[in-house]
Amino acid sequence: MTAAIKFSPVLAAFAASVISFAQPRPAPDPQTVAARNETEKQLAAVAVIDRKVMVPMRDGKRMATDIYRPKDASKKYPTIFVRTPYNFNFWDIRLGAPRDMRAELDAVKHGYAYVEMNERGHFFSEGSYDILGPPLTDGSDAISWISSQSWSNGKVGTIGCSSTAEWQLGVAAQNNPAFTTMIPMGFGAGVGRVDGWYEQGNWYRGGAIQMLFIAWLYGEQNQIRPMFPPNTTQEDLIRASKAYDLAAQLPPVDWSKGLAHLPEIDIIKAVDGPRGIFADRMEVSTGGAMVKRAPNDPAWYRGGLWHDDQPINIPGFWFMSWYDVSTGPNLAAYNFVRRTARPEIADRQYAVIAPTLHCAYKRATAETVVGERNVGDARLNYDELTYGWFDRFLKGEDNKTFSKMPKVRYYTMGLNKWQSSDTWPPAGAQPMTFYLASGGKANSLYGDGALAAAPPASDAPDSFAYDPMNPVPSYGGNVCCTGNAVTGGAFDQRKMETRADILVYSSEPLKEGVEVSGPIEVTLYVSSDARDTDVTAKLVDVYPDGTAYNLDETIQRLRYRDGYDKPLAWMEPGKVARVKLSPMNTSNYFAAGHRIRLEISSSNFPRFDRNMNTGGNNYDETKGVIAHNSVHHSTQHASEVRLTVVKR
Repeated sequence: MTAAIKFSPVLAAFAASVISFAQPRPAPDPQTVAARNETEKQLAAVAVIDRKVMVPMRDGKRMATDIYRPKDASKKYPTIFVRTPYNFNFWDIRLGAPRDMRAELDAVKHGYAYVEMNERGHFFSEGSYDILGPPLTDGSDAISWISSQSWSNGKVGTIGCSSTAEWQLGVAAQNNPAFTTMIPMGFGAGVGRVDGWYEQGNWYRGGAIQMLFIAWLYGEQNQIRPMFPPNTTQEDLIRASKAYDLAAQLPPVDWSKGLAHLPEIDIIKAVDGPRGIFADRMEVSTGGAMVKRAPNDPAWYRGGLWHDDQPINIPGFWFMSWYDVSTGPNLAAYNFVRRTARPEIADRQYAVIAPTLHCAYKRATAETVVGERNVGDARLNYDELTYGWFDRFLKGEDNKTFSKMPKVRYYTMGLNKWQSSDTWPPAGAQPMTFYLASGGKANSLYGDGALAAAPPASDAPDSFAYDPMNPVPSYGGNVCCTGNAVTGGAFDQRKMETRADILVYSSEPLKEGVEVSGPIEVTLYVSSDARDTDVTAKLVDVYPDGTAYNLDETIQRLRYRDGYDKPLAWMEPGKVARVKLSPMNTSNYFAAGHRIRLEISSSNFPRFDRNMNTGGNNYDETKGVIAHNSVHHSTQHASEVRLTVVKR
């Protein structure tokens, strides 16, 4: 390391410990190294490469940026901009070779500048990290800087999945004239409030905490990290990048155990994770500890989340997937922009909804298996679609790829094929309602729960005990980022349905097939002896042999059943409350002979945090109480599930 690159004594010791912890490095794979060296060689042949450029933001903090652009200096180029909290260091220290640079090479070959930037507080970028806290300014400042460069044609488009996508919506609403179009993929953690959804960036579902962020923040919220002095030269930063990528080497965590720690507020502390915005009030935070916030806390509206009071008026190509954590609010955001943007922009919103896990679009194969379920050939040529889009809006080219795009392209599981529509839900979709019914013993797969065409005349409520110390385990599902705690996708739910604290309601075998494409709305009438508790729901496709594949899941914390901006609604013993859950969403064909099933319970852990049933803060409690919960179904209390059905 040159003399220009210095650490304080404390950070020097920390950096040394990071490097030593990573030793010994695994032996490089010769084929991987050779392939990456070849890609780097090809990239150098066609691109001007400018790495570790420190781009200033309005407050003086600088963000580490790599730039790749065509060598022909006689032209100006549109830019594909990727901004991320993840490590894009050009050198893979583990292999002692370049990292995979195919995305950069493809962009340059297509006639684009490709710009990668690390978010504030990550790796070589300066400042402190606050989840989606500064991107409304940082994202816009970066776009302005890019568009002002001598090689830029003034047009910038964004692309990325998950955290590389979530910031795009809020920045798009800032109306930066250079921000020309966006391709957000799996972007739910950027959606705050929209059309009745108060998920606040996937933090909540129905007022219950989605625990994925706890595991994710363990590796992302580190505020204490080594940094290079501000006067370090670009040459020295590039040289140092081959030895120090500043990536934290945190010990692995068994999150199936880690997320079970009580109190919830101490989970990251219990696994010796870094302090940060999850549980600690940090100076950089826009509103203190996230775990302490309510779904409508003003702090959610001071950061970088996009909300439905922020108009978006640029063309958008939106990518979603059925087994992602955030499909419902993502679809709501897409529909909101189509409804509220200027007419010429509203008509330039397109969507793809794949039958995959979070950000797994390109991993689809001729036999795509999601969890345990084979959903067939779910492949699309995503590169053709995205470059066709960018060519249209960043280069102004009319092309066949764009002109042939349907507004919504969605994959229907069961039919196992791509379908298209001008709207979501598809035009002509109609509601189909099933009512919950039983003789009072719907507990488990072996109970008498049914989905019927009409509600029962009299009430025989189904009751169960929900013990927060023994919650229903999450099994498969629509998840992301929970480490090793939950494996996403479709799994046979029968082994879970043996539990007495799961109520199981099934239709008769269908006489003809039914396509469900759109929202699934569950309304229940519930009573409890606890002051507060949760209600969960799961939609299941039951095959003739009994195999029961989960499609989507939801939850409602009953204290919020009257609304997130209303006074808390506590349960009263002996009183029945109407509870409307956040909608589920899918596109699934229930073939003839299949059954439609709805599971009802009070926990789905650690997909959602467990309600301690006390009416307390929940996040700071170590002891809960058992809630005795009942679901009522009669003409007076018509508990129901309403499907969105497309007739073909």
